[in-house]
Amino acid sequence: MLDFQHITKVFNAGKATEVTAINDITLQLEPRSYTVLVGANGSGKSTLLNLIAGNTYVDTGIIRLHGKEIQRLPDYRRSRWVARVFQNPLIGTAASLSILDNFRMASLRRSRKWVKLGADRLFTQLVRDKVSTLGMGLENKLAQPMGTLSGGQRQALTLLMTVMADVDILLLDEPSAALDPRSARKVMEIADRIIRENKLTALLVTHNIGEALRYGSRLIQMESGRIVRDYDQRAKSELSQTEVVSWFDYY
Repeated sequence: MLDFQHITKVFNAGKATEVTAINDITLQLEPRSYTVLVGANGSGKSTLLNLIAGNTYVDTGIIRLHGKEIQRLPDYRRSRWVARVFQNPLIGTAASLSILDNFRMASLRRSRKWVKLGADRLFTQLVRDKVSTLGMGLENKLAQPMGTLSGGQRQALTLLMTVMADVDILLLDEPSAALDPRSARKVMEIADRIIRENKLTALLVTHNIGEALRYGSRLIQMESGRIVRDYDQRAKSELSQTEVVSWFDYY
């Protein structure tokens, strides 16, 4: 379980620009659950993901993963359990390295044996088999530099690379926002499959109402650093797109 107890995060404390990004949130996410976070810009969604990943630390409160406090662990320690996919397809991959080398780098979090083995035939076949599941034909282009691929291809590969290590939690920070509609749908379908097949605990931040209703088993709306709505799977299934759109002024 991922457990938040009264967590708070304030930026620029004591200054005129002070912002309370997370305001006394208590929240429990069950193992293998898939939660969608929505809210206006500045509502605290990405800050919450940053607090989970260790990119920033809570000011007060406790974050527990499987009963162990992690709120003071640095991000490189948490990367053993937590993977993240960002909005920008350029983040999370090395553009000058091949697809295969990117996967080799991703695998290092799981086991040091890959440092010794490198990209031997066994590892290459493993990557080829995984990449073939995307249905993009990239399994025959493993020597191609990552930077020559389209945004949708890179994002799909990034999703696959997150599970090269034995992670528990997948953070999806608007992974389809920078993509064209067709690529966005493909990437979200791939993400959904990876989450289910690997039994991950997932959090998806999105501004896309269609995605918010289609994916996940729980829907949370944040506002001014607080959770203002929290729908379980049954209640979420009864929501209409018009109703969710009405929550926000910017749609």
